Amino acid sequence: MLRHVLLAASRSARAERLVSSFRLTRQVVKRYVADDVGAVVRDLTGRGLLVTVDHLGEEVADRTQADHEVRACLAMLDGLPEGGDLSVKLTALGLRLSEQMALDNAASVCEVAASKGLTVTLDAEEYDTVEAQLSIHSTLRKEHADVGVVVQAYLREAIERCKRLDGSRVRLCKGAYNAPEALSHTSPKEIDRSYVRCLKVLMEGTGYPMVATHDPRLIEIASALAVLHGRDSTAFEYQMLYGVRPAEQERLAGLGSRMRVYVPYGDDWYAYLMRRLAERPANLAFFVRSLLSRG
Repeated sequence: MLRHVLLAASRSARAERLVSSFRLTRQVVKRYVADDVGAVVRDLTGRGLLVTVDHLGEEVADRTQADHEVRACLAMLDGLPEGGDLSVKLTALGLRLSEQMALDNAASVCEVAASKGLTVTLDAEEYDTVEAQLSIHSTLRKEHADVGVVVQAYLREAIERCKRLDGSRVRLCKGAYNAPEALSHTSPKEIDRSYVRCLKVLMEGTGYPMVATHDPRLIEIASALAVLHGRDSTAFEYQMLYGVRPAEQERLAGLGSRMRVYVPYGDDWYAYLMRRLAERPANLAFFVRSLLSRG
């Protein structure tokens, strides 16, 4: 129930005004959203971590805004180090306006990324965008074989999507959006079971699994499955959010694992923060304590 409340709050302008009104909200947000993305990327990569960066914002209203987002993506590519990845949301590239517009814009970003030896991953969004996302991903792979895509384990069809994506770079996450009840798992245990089933498909397949979770048990399962299917440390990676379990991120990197940190940046942080709380409602207590104790 709390997850659904938080996801509803992520789309509420009134709730956004309330949360933003706390005097020190921004200081708390800085734990999860990069204030100076260049400095954060340099710090993380200097400590042996990989990065994927995300310019926050979705749902552009017109072509001008979509063009602005493309320019922001290209500017960020100029600042990424070798091995870096850019996470893009197709609605920010114009998907709600035209699937062709989003495809053309994504192709432009992928072309520049490829010229710099970088990769692009199509990020997760609302359920009604999933089919278009997969269609665009399939088209992009004809020219850019390493373009990645996200599968959300809370969706009942997630395992079938993983099978269809064999050979691709796939970021597997639990999911932070709503979907019709008949099409989604709702309990944490169901979502975890779906995650493990998807992990098995990805690890035994021919693609490149990106294990996006902070759950210690799922990390152990992923590690065991990698050994079982003969994957060395270069054949898959772990991914975690900036500001979440940083000590574990460094521990995994220190063991020789590929550990990538998802670094969001930009002013449109509210919806992102609410979805992170919805993924793990226990984080809400930390956020409220931070505001009450320092506000």
